[in-house]
Amino acid sequence: MSDHHTVKAYDRELGALGQRIAEMGGIAEQMLSDAMDALARLDTDLARKTIAVDPRLDTLQREVEDNAILTIARRQPMAVDLRECVAAIRVSGDLERVGDLAKNIAKRAAKIAAEARMPRAIVGLRSMHELAALQLKDVLDAYAQRDVERARAVWARDAELDALEDSVFRDLLTFMMEDPRNITACMHLHFIAKNIERVGDHATAIAEQVIYLTTGVLPGADRPKADLTAEGQ
Repeated sequence: MSDHHTVKAYDRELGALGQRIAEMGGIAEQMLSDAMDALARLDTDLARKTIAVDPRLDTLQREVEDNAILTIARRQPMAVDLRECVAAIRVSGDLERVGDLAKNIAKRAAKIAAEARMPRAIVGLRSMHELAALQLKDVLDAYAQRDVERARAVWARDAELDALEDSVFRDLLTFMMEDPRNITACMHLHFIAKNIERVGDHATAIAEQVIYLTTGVLPGADRPKADLTAEGQ
């Protein structure tokens, strides 16, 4: 095969990876939006539909990983081309986890709907969701456009979501002390807040991959974050 054909075939393979990442991003964004809508409306049907979408995201993640590894083995890319493949694997992994987090939110939304109790803390969760959704959208645009400055902006904003989560937690404690009947719903909302915060973590991780992909250097260790905690399940 001529070098020209080899380059064209390689470009097609990278393009296919990009298309799968774009599809994963769209699915993850929609799952997160639907999960939060299910929570706000106590809509168990929408919660179940959101959960049912997750296997598609898992399938796409496996396809990205398998195809990227195959491309590396077949083309033996160097430098920036190798970073393209590695970044695709890592970004797809982060998007698959965002889908898992949205699925977790939907599961808890269904449980809260069964309780038929919705403390006022939902207002704070909406604010968290708006910020996390914006972070996810911006970082997916940054990845698609290889926009390192936009990626750096996402990376730098991560602490804002942590601050909102702290505020929601304080509100939830207040609601639980006001009325013990709120405890079960508030505990579900606490784990939902943790899941939204983790969406922000994955957006930040994707931002790091965009920076690495475009510059060859990961950001410094001074990530704007208090600490990383376990994901609420």
